[in-house]
Amino acid sequence: MIEVEHVSKYFSGRKVLDDVSFCVQEKSICGLVGRNGSGKTVLMKCICGFLLPESGQIRLRGKTLDAKHNVIGNMGIIIEVPGFLEGESARNNLLYLARLNGRIGKAEVDEALRKVGLDPVEKKRVKKYSLGMRQRLGIAQAIMEDPDIIIFDEPMNGLDEDGVRKMRKLFLELKDQGKTMIIASHNAEDIRCLCDQVYKIDHGKIRRMEA
Repeated sequence: MIEVEHVSKYFSGRKVLDDVSFCVQEKSICGLVGRNGSGKTVLMKCICGFLLPESGQIRLRGKTLDAKHNVIGNMGIIIEVPGFLEGESARNNLLYLARLNGRIGKAEVDEALRKVGLDPVEKKRVKKYSLGMRQRLGIAQAIMEDPDIIIFDEPMNGLDEDGVRKMRKLFLELKDQGKTMIIASHNAEDIRCLCDQVYKIDHGKIRRMEA
């Protein structure tokens, strides 16, 4: 489903990704671990098509990302802090985004909110949300269009113990539904209970670990 071959990426002459190669099998969860600044987020942005590498190739479903095809559709993404319209409700935020692609309507938006434990009829504006509620909303946004590939960068940030437990259950359900996922997390328990394969990034280099 996802193939990364000999990918290198530089910023201001510094090599952030150094000849990175790995594959993610279809209908599996791949974990990425590594300290802050190790290259995890840059790698995920390259896989999403937000950044293009200086060398190497990335293929999604057999299609190579390049300058002409740098964003692959049908992908759900959380990278860094999700941004929302602060003065609107969670539902309105997702409805605005849904209209951009025109793939889904109110029913799918409401179902995504319920899956992450948010009430679709809640009128509270996002600016009054806690960090955990914002994170749930970001996850809802990532899954609402039923994507084949889901990229999560630290999806448990701000969640309490109950929220973490529910999101782990949701992610495993998504895998059972045939989704292919990459999850970056500092939480060893997330990696242990969710991931079929695990890769560690250190100083831009990648190696496979025992899951």
